[in-house]
Order: sequence, then structure tokens, then C-alpha cells
Amino acid sequence: MNKFLWPVRVYYEDTDAGGVVFYANYLKFLERARTELLRSYGFEQDELRAEENVIFAVRSVHVDYLKPARFNDSLNVSAELSQSKKTSFYFTQEVMRGDEVLCRAEVRIACLAADSMRPKAIPAIIMEKLDE
Repeated sequence: MNKFLWPVRVYYEDTDAGGVVFYANYLKFLERARTELLRSYGFEQDELRAEENVIFAVRSVHVDYLKPARFNDSLNVSAELSQSKKTSFYFTQEVMRGDEVLCRAEVRIACLAADSMRPKAIPAIIMEKLDE
């Protein structure tokens, strides 16, 4: 799978009193990139819940904050599948301003049965698309 990029503009609401992106908002940017990655393959999360009884939940995150992003910056957020297992994905993600890496993250996503919140095998159709 190639590295997926999603553009993000920093809004005033994303920043703290110092004018830089509040650290927790980077997690929102990362989430949006993973959601848009799935969407780019034709998967809508509400449809996956209704049709496959599947939801995805963040299991763990490791984030390195390297440089600050500021109000009105134009960023690119990447999402790249680094590993997949039966019931989880591992993504490597970056938030970049041009060629500068501002934030780097390793994110583990669990696949759960929506009705029981128990681990569930990732649907084959998703794995097939992501493995292309």
C-alpha cells in the first residue's frame, strides 16, 4: 500500500493560547487521514457498521511531537499501513508542513464487532483492498 496523504488546514480553533496546534488536535488530524484512506477505497464506516457489524477503535498510539504547527498552516497528514493482523491494523502516520515532519505517530487500530465490542476479524474485502 502506498502512503496516503490528506490535506489539513490549521484553524484558529485548533490552536492553544500560544498560537500553536494543541497537542491533542494532532490525534484528530491523524484520525481524519485514516478515515479518508478507508473512504478512498470505497469504505464508509457507518456502512461497515450496518453491513459488516464492524467498527474500528484506536487500541494504542505513540506520538512524537517534533515541531509546532501554527494557525493557517497548510499541512499534509499521511497514513500508511505498516502491519496487519487478523483483528488489527498498524499505521505509521506523519503530519507534515511541506517537507518538514512536525509529528510522527504509530497507531494500532482494533477491529471490533459493533454489537458486542469484542475483537472481530477484519473483513476480507478490506484486507484485499489494502493489500493491493
